Amino acid sequence: MHILLVEDDNRTAQFIKKGFMQAGYAVDRAADGLEGYFMAQDIAYDAAVIDIMLPKLDGLSLIERLRKQQINTPIIVLSAKKTVDERILGLQKGGDDYLVKPFAFTELLVRVQTLLRRSQSIEEPAKLVVDDLSMDLVSRKVQRNGLRIELQHREFSLLEYLLRNTGRVVSKTMIMEHVWDYNFDPESNVVESRICHLREKIDHSQSSKLIHTVRGAGYVLEKRTDNV
Repeated sequence: MHILLVEDDNRTAQFIKKGFMQAGYAVDRAADGLEGYFMAQDIAYDAAVIDIMLPKLDGLSLIERLRKQQINTPIIVLSAKKTVDERILGLQKGGDDYLVKPFAFTELLVRVQTLLRRSQSIEEPAKLVVDDLSMDLVSRKVQRNGLRIELQHREFSLLEYLLRNTGRVVSKTMIMEHVWDYNFDPESNVVESRICHLREKIDHSQSSKLIHTVRGAGYVLEKRTDNV
């Protein structure tokens, strides 16, 4: 999952970004409202966390612009202002939820997860399963054929994205947008490299291969009877 964070305070931004990354999310940070506006137009983020007090373009104006552009990314509004009128205004401008500073990151994380479930119109599964491969999203444990597989942080996020798109071809660009950060070099071969490492852990010595390359298009995770 890919989160846009629009926050001008460096300390707060680092605190939030670190928390999301530890939870397995890719995070892009914009330091002002105008930068956030352009980034939200370039990438289809899964959710956004936007502070109200921003330079160049304040948070409420940013949200209003995004909604006028038919960008329906779920948005949590952050603010130090605690009045009911301020919260109502944030929601009226197009925010989906409102969180007052200071806050515990665990609360922000839960609110984002709730918005994601709501936007997808489905109940968030506790486990993703394809054939004999399973991923527990709560304990973050991955198993294949009953054996535990140890994955690095980025490998876990990549596998989760493939599992959530089981049977669907996902391009390198799609993977980079959901698993890596905004400023990542599109010419890098990091996706190919990570897919290779993931295959070694998931498919090595298995009779049935699950991660497949679709030449010229991308990658797909699915069970194939021909084992190609």
